[in-house]
Amino acid sequence: MKYISTRGQAPALNFEQVLLTGLASDGGLYVPETLPTFSRDEIAAMAALDYPALALKIISPFVDDCIPAGDLKAIIDETYAEFRHNAVAPMVQLAANQWVLELFHGPTLAFKDFALQLLGRLLDYILERKHQKVVIMGATSGDTGSAAIEGCKRCKNIDIYILHPHNRVSDVQRRQMTTVVGDTIHNLAVEGNFDDCQAMVKASFADRSFLPADRSLVAVNSINWARIMAQIVYYFYAALALGSPSRPVAFSVPTGNFGDIFAGYLARQMGLPVERLIIATNRNDVLHRVMTTSTYGRQPLAHTLSPSMDITVSSNFERLLFDLYDRDGAALAALMRRFDTADITFSDAAMARARELFSSHRVSDEQTCEQIASTWRECEYLLDPHSAIGVAAALAVTDLPAGTPVITLATAHPAKFPQAVKASGLDQAVNLPLHLQDLFERAERFEVLPNALSAVQDYMAKSISA
Repeated sequence: MKYISTRGQAPALNFEQVLLTGLASDGGLYVPETLPTFSRDEIAAMAALDYPALALKIISPFVDDCIPAGDLKAIIDETYAEFRHNAVAPMVQLAANQWVLELFHGPTLAFKDFALQLLGRLLDYILERKHQKVVIMGATSGDTGSAAIEGCKRCKNIDIYILHPHNRVSDVQRRQMTTVVGDTIHNLAVEGNFDDCQAMVKASFADRSFLPADRSLVAVNSINWARIMAQIVYYFYAALALGSPSRPVAFSVPTGNFGDIFAGYLARQMGLPVERLIIATNRNDVLHRVMTTSTYGRQPLAHTLSPSMDITVSSNFERLLFDLYDRDGAALAALMRRFDTADITFSDAAMARARELFSSHRVSDEQTCEQIASTWRECEYLLDPHSAIGVAAALAVTDLPAGTPVITLATAHPAKFPQAVKASGLDQAVNLPLHLQDLFERAERFEVLPNALSAVQDYMAKSISA
């Protein structure tokens, strides 16, 4: 299995190399040169597998021979043993043909645990084998940071730096990052927004001269291919639970960066019968605007009740564009260069292909609260604001064949967003799970830095462990 850049100029890499690289040297994102595919009979046979066994089946072709099969199985088994529910990703029915896939039973109560618990263990395994140390740098709008820190805290060959926008993540999200103890764990609160943090990460990957010569820089944001790879699994898992491959399904995905829903696209390309993928956005609706106007453009960032989706540039969208433009790296590189300075409009052919599979729906804060309240009244089921956006979008889509099950990805536990539950007019108590009930008693540790790349890089250069 080889991986190539969406911009066509970086060298092809194997899995081990792409895991340690993140952003390609030409500024593109790595994708598999060819995708593994499964027949209907092979997919049907997967229905007998539990989550770790299914993950091994889906992930093995992407890893190829970089990790021996027995070692990969042990890594995957250890990863999903950390989850609090025996099903790992259980489903709940809300109405006829409306389901919720609960992706918040990992250590940090967010879907990103599925990928980052695995990523941390894969990195530890490979770095130990190579006798190498690396620096991880990531930006978070809420959940990625805590999941990355939790996944990598045991790794002795990693210094990890997570940037978050100061005072713009929820209290629970912040504390899940800043209360983890470790000399190689660094939380940086940047006096800007998420896009500022993300831009600093991308700039640092483009010019790594601020790092010691013996340290490489590794991404934990969804630009890292392993993140996407791990997320493909739960699309298969959910569809199989509802009768796939003999029964096509649709998915509604609350998304800002496009990574999670791109994993669903890949699942379909690999043979899973997915009828439709619904892009559910909040007021920061860059993806909805693409789907409805064909134009990709920046707008001022709005701060919402769903902060993990407060993003104005969707980093992973480039991976889909690569396919929509027939995997023409030069054409895509030219397109993305234009996007650096101006809005861009996609070709009619590219958008027609996108709309064959993708729908989109934008949900305001008011509609989010209405959905939280109505789902509670009708089902006594409590949604977090991101998952509520997914449910609202699922209910709004009308272009599905009758009887198609729609599975909304519930991306976070409602206890992470008590303000949104309160804003919905509910008096329902939202308790953290047992392992986090003392979260507000734990000491925090983080650095507040100005919104300047030089300040962040100077801090990193001075604090990297020996």
